[in-house]
Amino acid sequence: MKHFSTLIFSLFIISIPLNITAQSKVAHINTQQLISEMPEVIAAQNELKKLEDQYAKELETSAKEFQTKAQSYQGDAENQTELINQQRQVELQEMQKRIQEFRETAAQELQKRSSEMMRPLYEKARTSIEKVAAAQGFDYVLDSSPGGSVIMATGKDLMADVKSDLGF
Repeated sequence: MKHFSTLIFSLFIISIPLNITAQSKVAHINTQQLISEMPEVIAAQNELKKLEDQYAKELETSAKEFQTKAQSYQGDAENQTELINQQRQVELQEMQKRIQEFRETAAQELQKRSSEMMRPLYEKARTSIEKVAAAQGFDYVLDSSPGGSVIMATGKDLMADVKSDLGF
């Protein structure tokens, strides 16, 4: 009986470290909320809004100029020759094409600037999350934002073992 209780106690003591190491520490954070509240992100969004407003104003001015010219040409069309009316039509088409090209270029520029400004801020947030998680001993950090994923994973990755079990 004494040997049996010693054996049970020994097994219990041996299993404690296995249970402790088998458990991973998991934390979570809503990265969308974190990023939306970062002062640098708010400043970048304000700067992007100003640029967007500037492009919108330029587009509006160009559209008004086009509209004014089109109305003027239409009202004066009966007094002009067919050749002049054709030239005016070509001019209006070219003007409309330039407006469309500007719209596309402005959208691309806004996208590019947004990417350039936000990428370092996302990386800054990610680095901070990883630093805090490591300091507090977390193995995994899950993104609790809608559609979130794993941000940091230092625990055991089962991919190789599962692939082996599946035979590939």
